Amino acid sequence: MWAEPQLKTSPDFRISDHDPDGATIAKESREWIARGSVPGAGTQWESMSRWALVDIRQLMASGKAAGGAPAAGAAANWGYFWPRDGAFLAVALDRTGHHEEARHLVDVLAGLPFDAAEGFDARYLLGGERVTLDPRGPQSDGCGWVLWALGSMSASSLPTSTAGLRSKCLNNIMRLTWSGWQLPPPSPDYWELHVTQTSLGTVAPMLAGLHATARAGTTLERPLAADMAKRLGAQVHSQMGPELERFGDHGGLDAAVAMLMPPFGPSDRRVTKQWLGYQKVALRSSGGLAPGAGWKNDGTSWTPETALVAYTAAASGQDRVATRWLDWLDDNRTPWGSLPEKVNRSGDPAGPAPLLWTAALVLLTLDALEAD
Repeated sequence: MWAEPQLKTSPDFRISDHDPDGATIAKESREWIARGSVPGAGTQWESMSRWALVDIRQLMASGKAAGGAPAAGAAANWGYFWPRDGAFLAVALDRTGHHEEARHLVDVLAGLPFDAAEGFDARYLLGGERVTLDPRGPQSDGCGWVLWALGSMSASSLPTSTAGLRSKCLNNIMRLTWSGWQLPPPSPDYWELHVTQTSLGTVAPMLAGLHATARAGTTLERPLAADMAKRLGAQVHSQMGPELERFGDHGGLDAAVAMLMPPFGPSDRRVTKQWLGYQKVALRSSGGLAPGAGWKNDGTSWTPETALVAYTAAASGQDRVATRWLDWLDDNRTPWGSLPEKVNRSGDPAGPAPLLWTAALVLLTLDALEAD
């Protein structure tokens, strides 16, 4: 019998630090939050922002105790570190003034096992070791997200490991795309499924990383990355446009089209049109978005993809769109305040809660609205 996704929380996640009414935050968390800033302070989303910070702090602390990296979410099967999630977390920590923690994440990323040809694995153990039980292998979007993060952070959050990390990731993308002259080989992307064709979800983060390096790399890296971004962007639009679906002209629109939007890439009417289209075809009965139009339509909405659209809307000056999705995310938090991975067709939070990728995206969205 079909069963709706259920909410999952880890016994290691101290629910006692949360109050269903949002009235009590642990003393340590209050002090930590006070050392930085709260995006959205004074708005209807302040509570969501504060809980996102609480959740990030708590899983960061637990990760350090386990060897260095925070778990993706508060449930056993999410007790791993994804480079993609780490990249977004590092930027969110930088934007909220928690530079020490942001530097720590960059050091973690720099120390992960890395294959020069294939890049990062999809996920790692919290101590930084490769996963041997249920390994998911390489996932070549990782270097793109890491380069985007490094190029989006302030100097206060960049440790000495940054130079080596940026160099090896830039070389990895150069190798996979022949310096931008062709699309990279097929690789699992954020869907984490085996594919036989290159997906937009693999190449779009690479473009984001190149654009960021063109802005913030070294004197030698900036022109190299800019030229690669120009060539690779042309390949994306010639081979995957104008549809910009999961596999170009088929597979349905998915959240990867948001990865071409600001702040990841320049404003482009062709991209914006498909970004708006994704929000229509991936809308689910629970009110949020599925990872893509081709994802199973069981009514379940996914918060990371919904928050990704909110972030790109805020960064594009489309405040109404950002507000719509922020309100939905806020309305579908758990009783104790965390952002879950999913919301099922009955409107109940499901999956791990909190999910740190979503928490980071919400903070970045609120920060982008303030900067607008």
